[in-house]
Amino acid sequence: MDHDWTLRFLQHRVGDKRLLRLIRKWLKVGVAEDGKRVEQEIGAPQGAVISPILANIYLHYVYDLWVNQWRKHNATGDIIVIRYADDTILGFQYKRDADSLLKLLEGRLAGFSLSLHPAKTRLLQFGRYAQERRAKNGKGKPETFDFLGFTHYCSRAIKNGWFKVVRKTVARRMRAQLQEVKTELRRRLHRPMSETGRWLGQVIRGHMAYFAVPDNIGSVSSFVYHVRWLWYRALYRRSQRRRMNWTRFNRICDRFFPPVRIMHPQPLHRFDAKTRERSPVR
Repeated sequence: MDHDWTLRFLQHRVGDKRLLRLIRKWLKVGVAEDGKRVEQEIGAPQGAVISPILANIYLHYVYDLWVNQWRKHNATGDIIVIRYADDTILGFQYKRDADSLLKLLEGRLAGFSLSLHPAKTRLLQFGRYAQERRAKNGKGKPETFDFLGFTHYCSRAIKNGWFKVVRKTVARRMRAQLQEVKTELRRRLHRPMSETGRWLGQVIRGHMAYFAVPDNIGSVSSFVYHVRWLWYRALYRRSQRRRMNWTRFNRICDRFFPPVRIMHPQPLHRFDAKTRERSPVR
């Protein structure tokens, strides 16, 4: 994130020169290395509250507006653009549009001291026709991609065979969260069961609030099961004399853990709930 460009972008909306000077000083505060302060020419201080906001403003001008203009004036087919912070995915109707934009995007970002992550940037065939086309070319099943903690798959609805995108929790993300639970359970080894149970219930509710989406009930159930198992093992190690059986332990878990269910309905269901099926766009 180039500091000069950041301030030029801010001037589109901010007219107070005192505030702009304050932001410039804050951007160039630098970091301490071996007891000496080193000024930064690019980037924003890590951990600062305003850093994500400035980064979002920067990408709005460097990426969002530019991609939208290219989509309107240069694309030959439909394009879908989704960005959250510095993570983005683009969907193209035609591969030639994807190839063209990727080449131009690399140059566009380089001009503003940014670059694409080489390990995360790739082109893949995805969508309602991907399975048919890949099978015709002998390439097997459509590829998947990870975005915002979910692995996205091409699938078909069981009832009518219509295409749909299925989201599953990214496996490594679930393993990382379970490892955090395991570490914390060791620290809470001698705390009262009721206290630990309430804490684990909050962990599960937080997990479900994000990951309990349609078609992901299996991954959420797996997470809850492993949380139960980690707690059971921790209690098993704590008590050397009186061991609790699994049936009794599950009854205790049921007191603290919420039932596994889908927290976020399909987008169409949410749309109907808001408009009561009377939207003029239908």
